[in-house]
Amino acid sequence: MKNGAQILLECLKLEGVDTIFGYPGAKTLLVHDALYDDPELRHILVRHEQGAAHAADGYARTTGKVGVCLTTSGPGATNLVTGIATAFMDSIPLVALTCQVATGDIGSDAFQEADMVGISRPITKHNYLVTDVEDLARIVREAFYIARTRRPGPVLIDLPSDVLAAKTSAEIPARVARRGYREASAANGKQLKAAAEMINGAERPVIYAGGGITLTGPAAELRALAAKGDLPVAHTLMAIGVMEKASALSLGMLGMYGCWHANKAVQESDCLVAVGVRFDDRVTGKLNGFAPKARIIHIDIDPSSIRKVTNTALPIVGDAKEVMSQLAQLVEPRDRGAWKARIGQWRQQAPLPRPQREQLAPHEIMETLAELYGPCPIVASDVGLSQMWTANYFGFSSPRRFITSGGLGTMGYALPAAMGAALGDPEATVVAITGDGAFQMNVQELATCAYYGIPVKTIVLNNGKLGMVRQFQNVFLKGRYAATDLGKHVDFCMVARGFGVEAFRVTRREELAATLRQALATPGPVVVDVEIDPDCYSFPMVPPGKTSVEMIFKPEDWQGEEKP
Repeated sequence: MKNGAQILLECLKLEGVDTIFGYPGAKTLLVHDALYDDPELRHILVRHEQGAAHAADGYARTTGKVGVCLTTSGPGATNLVTGIATAFMDSIPLVALTCQVATGDIGSDAFQEADMVGISRPITKHNYLVTDVEDLARIVREAFYIARTRRPGPVLIDLPSDVLAAKTSAEIPARVARRGYREASAANGKQLKAAAEMINGAERPVIYAGGGITLTGPAAELRALAAKGDLPVAHTLMAIGVMEKASALSLGMLGMYGCWHANKAVQESDCLVAVGVRFDDRVTGKLNGFAPKARIIHIDIDPSSIRKVTNTALPIVGDAKEVMSQLAQLVEPRDRGAWKARIGQWRQQAPLPRPQREQLAPHEIMETLAELYGPCPIVASDVGLSQMWTANYFGFSSPRRFITSGGLGTMGYALPAAMGAALGDPEATVVAITGDGAFQMNVQELATCAYYGIPVKTIVLNNGKLGMVRQFQNVFLKGRYAATDLGKHVDFCMVARGFGVEAFRVTRREELAATLRQALATPGPVVVDVEIDPDCYSFPMVPPGKTSVEMIFKPEDWQGEEKP
């Protein structure tokens, strides 16, 4: 006979779990007591529950496995909400274990009771409240199955304390299946042939590659398809690394802060092959101006994504890896030199800006980092200007090396996500790139890094401002900078050292390379505080309400009256 807590751990091990990110409380006592005697499961004690969710997310994005986080009831569980929503928006496989008051107390407003099933329903792929220990093993195995299959996503299991204490001799099921839920079926052969004919007949085709490719890992199939058909590839923020940056077929990132030539190529294309994308508003801009001349082929494992946002000439429901592999066999070899030359002209007309300033410019920092830290570091980026600068200037050539909150846009993501990534891939160099605003949101996880010796190198781009909001105020509100001045009174080096983390400061261009090299050579976690120009922004950008090619390249370009 085993109690529920012991059964839970047995199920986790059967699912291949080796790391749990958690924070204890009264309702987790039995689970943590069982973990105390289990040498196969590593428990990482974070310093805030939000950090647990983001760390599990970073672990999942880096390894491709299901990330696991564990918290107590009430505020412990609700502190996971932002991290679960972050994973949900980006389709990250996650299982959140929230312990709960006893079943008899549910609904009575008991101490530290929160309705996690109700709270999490809109931000999970599925959720469970376990009311009988006999169902526990099946539910845990089912949760992992749902989290990792089809379009991945987070699943929450709410675990009442009496269920964790109850004992049973029931066996753990070897396999699970959920009624009405099936893994993706094979793509329709007729649709594949029709897609190949559309691509073969196109004069100006473009592949629009999204995060679904990063999640399922078919970068090799994408590159093979693009090479055979001579198909230019534009990618989203979530698909960074699916194409080598130096490839002649890589257009770089499209969308609101992407490359103008990538947006222009999509607008002029006559056949758009959209793979693993959801036509996010930050990619499309004004929807009726997105790819207006193109017949769209939409390939996605999730049938609910098809025609959800835009009309599609040809939908293909299936796994991106299999679909692109089959398409590569059907697509004819082509030389689309004229189309690529036209795109090359657009690239020359409006390259990404490389501003020269007295203080360090972001592109200098990113390029120096990429040069010193090797070809394939894992980089976790926060949201805001730091995210866009990293995306545009770092130069990733492999998938799963750039992790960031795309759909939800969560500040405070980078440090705990990098922590999870470093534990998932201990051989990799792991860097967290953040702004001074985002860094302060989960700075407490420096203590976790110090305690476990997690060697995350955190680069703080310090402009004393909430930079992206300030950019909006600069462009759209005529420089009325309300509530975006953070000041420079925080000594991040002192803060880091207070947590037991080594820290360095960069104030001049001449110090950058040597300091970053010193950070890399220093064992364990390191913080590098880099002062940057507060008036350096991310351009080009698509203003609200405009099409993706109506980009502005400096604040003075904006002549409209619309406000974001």
